[in-house]
Amino acid sequence: MEVIILAGGLGTRLRSAIGNEIPKCMAPIDNKPFLWYLLRYLTRYDVSRVVLSVGYLREVIYKWVDDVRDDFPFLFEYAVEETPLGTGGGIREALKHCLNDNVVILNGDTFFDVDLVRLMNEHIRMDSYLTVALKSMRNFERYGAVELATDGHIIAFHEKTYCSAGLINGGVYVIDRVKLSMNEYPEKFSFETEVMEKQCEVGTLHGITSDGYFKDIGIPSDYIQAN
Repeated sequence: MEVIILAGGLGTRLRSAIGNEIPKCMAPIDNKPFLWYLLRYLTRYDVSRVVLSVGYLREVIYKWVDDVRDDFPFLFEYAVEETPLGTGGGIREALKHCLNDNVVILNGDTFFDVDLVRLMNEHIRMDSYLTVALKSMRNFERYGAVELATDGHIIAFHEKTYCSAGLINGGVYVIDRVKLSMNEYPEKFSFETEVMEKQCEVGTLHGITSDGYFKDIGIPSDYIQAN
């Protein structure tokens, strides 16, 4: 497997908790950067290459990876955003560093314990352009709900509002970079709006549910819970 980790966000909402000297993927959880937990998770799978999509405060990530790279069995590469490119632009740049047709993508501020072998196998079986790992959740309003058909197609994304029970986008994807070329998009664009929602409309977006542990550290209250 090849894996992209999106680690270039500004993390504005988390600044009050972690300060202004580290990117949010480096937010400490029990004295280890959040990124460490994502990389340890990946060691459970046959991952050959990890591409870190970096931008803001990337030198902090460079230094830390240089110190720990021998602890991990995969090759590290960087896709650098000199200026913010949005989630779509960041993914497109990172895909240039990949060799496989199908590539796993993780959000750098979310831990979702998804079985990546099952996710990849289902993605290939369904001949999907893009497959999203979905998490079942109760009593939530921070996330938009995802509507999934019985055949595995994602048929709708709903706006953020209170929901007593539903599925959310867990921030783990498999993309077929041949079927879903992003070369025609502008330099800066949103992966969620410009790619996922449009793939939903044409029926090439699939979802796989997982009951694995999920934690998003994007806001201070959830970061505190993670600690």
